[in-house]
Amino acid sequence: MRVTSSMYYENLFGSNNTKLNSKLFDVNKQIASGLKIQYANEDVATFAQTMQLDNEMTTLGQIKKSVDSGYKVSNQTDVVLNDFGTSLDRVKALLVSSASAAHSTTSLGAIASELRGLEKHLKNLANTSINGQFLFSGSAVDTKPIGDDGIYNGNDGSLKAFLGSQAQQQYNLSGAELFLGEDVSVKREVTSNVQNFNLSAKYPDFTDVSVLGADAYMTSENSIRDLMGDIDNSTTPANDYYFYLRGTKSDGSTFNLAIPPMSDNQKVDELLNTIGEAYGNTANLKLVNVSMNDRGEIVVQDKMKGSSKLDFHLVGAVDFSGAGAANVVNIDSLDIGETNFVEIINPTGVPNGLYVKEFVKSSFTPANGAASNIEGLLYDRTEFAKNGSKLSSNVSQVLKDGNAFATSSTKISEVADLSQGNAGTLDGTQFKLVGTTITGAAFDVQIDFKNTANGGSTFSLDGGTTNLSIFDMSSPVRLPVNADDMTYQQLMDVVNMAVSGNVPSVNTSSAYDASIASSIFSAQTTLSYDGKIQFSDATSSNTKAAIALFDSNSGTFGGDSSVMGFNANNALTIRDPKTDFFKAIDEIIRAVEGQKEYPDGTKGDARNVGIQNAIAMIDDLQDHVTRSHTKVGAQSNALSNALDRTSVLEINTMTLRSSVIDTDFAEASLQLAQLSLNYEAMLSTVGKVSKLSLVNYL
Repeated sequence: MRVTSSMYYENLFGSNNTKLNSKLFDVNKQIASGLKIQYANEDVATFAQTMQLDNEMTTLGQIKKSVDSGYKVSNQTDVVLNDFGTSLDRVKALLVSSASAAHSTTSLGAIASELRGLEKHLKNLANTSINGQFLFSGSAVDTKPIGDDGIYNGNDGSLKAFLGSQAQQQYNLSGAELFLGEDVSVKREVTSNVQNFNLSAKYPDFTDVSVLGADAYMTSENSIRDLMGDIDNSTTPANDYYFYLRGTKSDGSTFNLAIPPMSDNQKVDELLNTIGEAYGNTANLKLVNVSMNDRGEIVVQDKMKGSSKLDFHLVGAVDFSGAGAANVVNIDSLDIGETNFVEIINPTGVPNGLYVKEFVKSSFTPANGAASNIEGLLYDRTEFAKNGSKLSSNVSQVLKDGNAFATSSTKISEVADLSQGNAGTLDGTQFKLVGTTITGAAFDVQIDFKNTANGGSTFSLDGGTTNLSIFDMSSPVRLPVNADDMTYQQLMDVVNMAVSGNVPSVNTSSAYDASIASSIFSAQTTLSYDGKIQFSDATSSNTKAAIALFDSNSGTFGGDSSVMGFNANNALTIRDPKTDFFKAIDEIIRAVEGQKEYPDGTKGDARNVGIQNAIAMIDDLQDHVTRSHTKVGAQSNALSNALDRTSVLEINTMTLRSSVIDTDFAEASLQLAQLSLNYEAMLSTVGKVSKLSLVNYL
């Protein structure tokens, strides 16, 4: 075949021109765009790797934004808690100052006013918000956490920053933890609130009240005669002193103990040891510390950490007439006694010689039919406190397993001491519910816990003659609830029906449900955030209702003790694992306002903890806030480290992406120069060939 010039031209220029132009276009495109490729078909491997790195950069950007937002909240929380600590330091300084005897009534009032100002400042700090979102409301960021009443309104939800695949970091501190948190290392401590003087020192001549000695507070080394007194100047014949002890151990089990009679010369320390033994102390193991403070008040400190169940009540009695009236089975029998020792030495009325010493006193109203002359006799048969339309109990319902507060769905058997009565069950237990309805009518309700075999649990308004079933929520057949399955909601339904006056007329589940529904329109009975039963009258701002709820065994010492209590004339709480921040702050301030160095149930506010105890309470609050602050600091550090790590990863990912997809301008420029030179050389060669072809043609 003859090779023509056109064939030579096509072979030299046509194919090379196309290839060189394509390569020149690609290089110019890389230089112009800064990218090696723009479409997947240009380099599938590079495109896939680039997309993966782009996704990684997007994720890192989201992480960085999330962590940065969380860090701002955590850092602001840190700042607020610094202010909390400073304010609590000031509260502590004012309390220590107020404990000085040098302060007058006016100066103590001024200190109390400053403390109220600090309380308001602490509430403002608790309600700190960022961009309209409250710091301490948990996940309910739109809810103001602390109201004017100091009650927490948020939740215990945590807010978490996204740190990557299956990795999160909490960045908030909920108010449930800060204001209501639990410190399991704290040991509960309670105290009686009646100051005890050494009667032997105060009345050197027990036959003549006009002969006065020195006022001296009791110590554990003093004698029982010093504590309880006498009516003559001789210890022969010896007097028998009786003490009646009731309370709850740290494991939730209850007890009552009629302490064997003690004599004149026995030490108070022996009484304290006997009290300790009732709580489970042995020669080798101490479960509680029982002591006397500087004002002769008995202090019981739990040795078991993390329990909020310990409680205490004590009554002393001696019959100086020798008739034995101090030795009783039912505590109400002491109601005829005298609590003023001066009346024992020099009676102005008919003397009976029965002296009753109160160790715990509260301002309360006795339940219907309970002793009323001596308020210190009563322990758990007291009416709920009244405040306008509300009635509130003062004993928190705490689960035996753990230390959580009961809720409406909690079974009563999960709180009650099942060692009483029929061991292991509530079957046979009986509660009394007495008081007045919202219209002022008296009621007396008997609540019987029965197992299914005995017909199920019932309640009655006529002493058990007409029993109304407490129905369970099973379906399709509704049955009376088994004793151990009754919940607090079912108990509160009975309370609400009785107090509102909406009791079923017939014993059917439909009538029962209708009465519950009807009663809700008149009143509501609920459990508070701290496990206390509360009744609210919806018909009046100043309710006529009154409630007392207690075990029918209450007040007796001849058998089983109460399985549980709801409202009590009990010891004052000084320390507890559970924190109630603003309630504690209020009690601390009231100690200064009441101008009491120690508790004194005989005057003023009987539940006032006193300034010395308030100092111990503020120490616990400071420790709690410090622990919370430490957690926030750790959160901030973790978020800061995560932010730094994310920034480094973001830079590394960008660098790697650049190495994969970005154009190397030096390499591209060199390639462009080479391709341009090659193209020019090709054109030159084609030009010369074209000239030769023309000559040949001519």
